[in-house]
Order: sequence, then C-alpha cells, then structure tokens
Amino acid sequence: MAKDRKITQLGYLILSLIILLFLAVALLMMASPPQTLLGFLIRLLGLWGLAALAVAAIITPFLKEIKKVFGRSFLGMHHFFSFAGLILITLHPVSAALQAMDLSVFVPVFDSWTDFWIFAGRPALYILYIALIAVLIRRKVKPWRAIHALMYVVLLFGFVHGTYIGTDFAASPVFVIFSVLFGLAVISFLAKRVQQFKIKGIKRLDK
Repeated sequence: MAKDRKITQLGYLILSLIILLFLAVALLMMASPPQTLLGFLIRLLGLWGLAALAVAAIITPFLKEIKKVFGRSFLGMHHFFSFAGLILITLHPVSAALQAMDLSVFVPVFDSWTDFWIFAGRPALYILYIALIAVLIRRKVKPWRAIHALMYVVLLFGFVHGTYIGTDFAASPVFVIFSVLFGLAVISFLAKRVQQFKIKGIKRLDK
C-alpha cells in the first residue's frame, strides 16, 4: 500500500510545472507593478484563483493517470485545486471591496451586453459556489454533474473578465498563459464528454 501512494518522477515534474506556473504569473505581474500592496494582492488572487480552477478542470479526464502518477485519488487532487481556486477567487473581490470601500463589486451588471462581460467575474463567483455546492449535495441532486460542469462557465467568464479589464492580461505573456490554460480546459471538457459517451455505450452493449 505504501508503494501505491508514492509519487513518481513524472508526478514531481508535473507538480514542479504547476508551481512554476504560479510563480511565473506572479513575476510577470511585475511588468506593470501596482501602486499598493493591496492592489497587488487583488490582481494576484484573481489570477492565481483562475489558474487553480483551470488546473482542476484540465486534469478531469485523467482519473487513472492521476492515481498512478501521484499515488493518490483523482478526487483528492481535483478538490485541492478546486477549493484553492474557490478561496482565491473569493478573496479577489473581497480585497477589491476593501480597497474601494464599496460592496458593489459583488453585484452583477446587466446594463448592457458589453458591461455584463466586462464585469463577468461577478456572476462567475456565484456560479462557482453553485458548481461546488452541487458536489457536496450530489447524493440529493441527481443532475449534479451537469451543475458541476458550470465550472467551465466560470472559467469562460473569468477569462473574458480578465481580457476586458485585467491589467495583467494586457501584458502578452500573461494573456498567452491564460489563453493556453483556457484552451486546455476546453479540450479536457470535450475529452471528458467523449469518455462518458464511450462508457455509456459500453454499458448499453453489456445489457
């Protein structure tokens, strides 16, 4: 049993790349340094939160591989990044509200189509909580998987929000990093749907 829980060299490499991702984001922020420490935290929390959620989404098609490479269950890894993203994303508007002394940062904007997407991070926060609560009450809610899939909507909203008004997205390297992460998340979503379709097909044949 102890051997099964041992992380492999590939596992260490992947973890190193993930750590490097977060460090690179923080370092690239220095290209347009904020005027205050709180301003730095607001931006960092938002970017790190979005990155953590993207990682949680990207690994979804690799249940068996995660167990083999990291020596622990897929759910353990997935939940770690999901809840880390939840905390970071939550602290992002909390910090912004403290800086502006204004709670309107939590209120979605529907004044126009453009304004909605500019401030898409606001509804994304509530959708994120709905998607994660669905997991906690999955035994009581049958379509919990469909609700949990709203995580991808959160990623879309967060990416568009950052593209519109994110200071760091204006810096090409940061935008490229998150474009790649979002693209990989979309590919993972499609790959997971294909896996589920094949499993359903196999079950039908067995019957």
